[in-house]
Amino acid sequence: MAHSKVKTYTLEEMKNKHIGMLGTEPREQYEYALRMEIISEMIRRTRLERKLTQEELGQLVGVKKSQISKLENNANSATINTIVRVFKAMQAEISVSIKLENKTLELA
Repeated sequence: MAHSKVKTYTLEEMKNKHIGMLGTEPREQYEYALRMEIISEMIRRTRLERKLTQEELGQLVGVKKSQISKLENNANSATINTIVRVFKAMQAEISVSIKLENKTLELA
């Protein structure tokens, strides 16, 4: 019995095939949603590491518990200002890196 070789694909190849190439609207929406999901998870993990409830974090930030819950479940509607305020309230350092024409700009 002959062994057939199994074709393997990289994650990038799979995303290109099933979501779309970089620069296309579906792919941009996917990448944005993924980044927002990561931010949401980072907020939740940092809060838990600081041993804060959503209510306590909300009090530190000056928002209701429900807004913290929304941020942790889906940061899509959050502004950068809100995200920064949340991390600052937890005394977490934030750094942002922006790549522009082969130059990296960093904001810490």
